[in-house]
Amino acid sequence: MLVNSRIDLLQPFFFLPIGNRGNRSLEKRRWIRYTVLAMAIPINDVKAGVTVEIGNDLFRCLEFHQKRAAQQTSIKIKFKNLRTGAIINKTFNAGEKMEPARIEYKQMQFLYADSDSFYFMDQTTFEQISLPTAKIGDSAKFLKEGLVINISFYGEEALDVNLPATVELKVTETAPGFKGDTVSGGKPATLETGAVIQVPFFVNVGDLLKVNTNESTYLGRT
Repeated sequence: MLVNSRIDLLQPFFFLPIGNRGNRSLEKRRWIRYTVLAMAIPINDVKAGVTVEIGNDLFRCLEFHQKRAAQQTSIKIKFKNLRTGAIINKTFNAGEKMEPARIEYKQMQFLYADSDSFYFMDQTTFEQISLPTAKIGDSAKFLKEGLVINISFYGEEALDVNLPATVELKVTETAPGFKGDTVSGGKPATLETGAVIQVPFFVNVGDLLKVNTNESTYLGRT
């Protein structure tokens, strides 16, 4: 099991069973492992997608901006708190360091949702987990039953979902299409998951669309 807290990373020997304390090679291996996990990285390496520990929380970098003024460099980072979903902006000085979090990913299949949670199944062990709706956020509008996605974990703690770059979804509601009209603007269409996107006028109810999940945009019919 991975060790979750900062003090655990700095004091790995406390977690060795008493019967193993005489095994110096085992102690050495564990010490090396936890030292690597605790190693700080330069603030310039905290780019989009990198997850770091700040206090007792885990933050994923969404945006990284570097600005130089009056011979000083400042770095502004937009973070997402992976436990609460909150978005924050923080400013750092060049040369600062941060502690990276060890994040692992598991492929899991979306099963169903109720009013409080979304339920997923591990593709390898068939173990089922649930994530509160608040943690799913805007990703919910592209989650179709049976879709396989990556879920990030910190130790045994499930954090958030990572959608594929594109998904295929069926149109359930839109205004009647106009044959041959391919360029003049567009219209809203509701997809089978409840998502609403802009589509060309020729798209009709029942069409299967390819959708960009990052930008919530129409890519074409399939």
